[in-house]
Amino acid sequence: MTGTPPSFAGTPKAAPADHDVLTEMLRAVRLNGSVFLNACFSEPFGILSPKRYDEAAALAHLRHISIFHLIAEGTCTVELKSGERRTVSAGEILLLPFADSHRLSNGHAPETAFAPDLVRPGPLKGMWGIDYGGGGQKTRMVCGFIESSEFLFAPVFHTLPRILVDRTGDGEVSALLTSTVRQILQFTDKAAAGSELMLGRLMELLFVEVLRRYAAQLPHGSKGLFAALSDPVVSRALQFVHADPARRWTVEDLARESGCSRTVLAERFNAVMGQAPIEYVTSWRMQIASDRIRNTDESLAAIAADVGYESEAAFNRAFKRVTGITPGRWRTEPKRHPLSEI
Repeated sequence: MTGTPPSFAGTPKAAPADHDVLTEMLRAVRLNGSVFLNACFSEPFGILSPKRYDEAAALAHLRHISIFHLIAEGTCTVELKSGERRTVSAGEILLLPFADSHRLSNGHAPETAFAPDLVRPGPLKGMWGIDYGGGGQKTRMVCGFIESSEFLFAPVFHTLPRILVDRTGDGEVSALLTSTVRQILQFTDKAAAGSELMLGRLMELLFVEVLRRYAAQLPHGSKGLFAALSDPVVSRALQFVHADPARRWTVEDLARESGCSRTVLAERFNAVMGQAPIEYVTSWRMQIASDRIRNTDESLAAIAADVGYESEAAFNRAFKRVTGITPGRWRTEPKRHPLSEI
């Protein structure tokens, strides 16, 4: 059963128009971006860039790192350990959502160099430079990172491909993307006072725009958050949950608000999001709570009440069930810079 029975749905309640689920989710995971490398390679070259994020590390879910390569000049091939590869050229943007280990190359290099062995301090704090290769055709790229918090709960990244490539252009559709990349390259070249802050904000803007374009181009039948945003049933349910996450939601209530039957909602949610509706409600509550625990001095009891739990004890149990640690430990775990060791 995949359709909505007219006799059940009646006139659906209007979804909260002011709740842009993707924007709200990206805000909740606290994006933080920066440029960390200005690189110039010459053919032939082979460079190995190590993985920047280890999901298996203790408390890895406190942060998530994605890597950008903006190709300003030339061309190169990017290859993951899995064997997946893409050739990118000037004007293209390469996003590695999981910061996987990857090899950058052009031509037949006699050896593969290890990127951290080649970097040198650049003109800006936190930015390094590389000038390496055999002296042939040049490939220039600017590399940046996007850090986000508590990615365990918000399914922003889970269904992204390991490699995502987008391209700047002259049309209206890509105007924002093109302008943002141009500004990043200009600020990187000038390295003037204040550039570090501007580069961070521009990287965040670039990330959001690439995600929006990716979502708009997904084929029918795709799965995950980005597919859910265009699914008429699931997207309405998400809007209601995000508008009032503390409400004591049941599948029946959420289906009624969304204008469909309980069966249709459960089927569509599982098909697109890979989880039950109430499981998503719990995970989104934990996302909100984890952010407030981590970044405010509010009491756990107050946070628990605001995200829909009648007692602090019930909240503590739910939080540990989802995260594997207690709220108290979550609050005290020290923060670390995402690329403290390049």
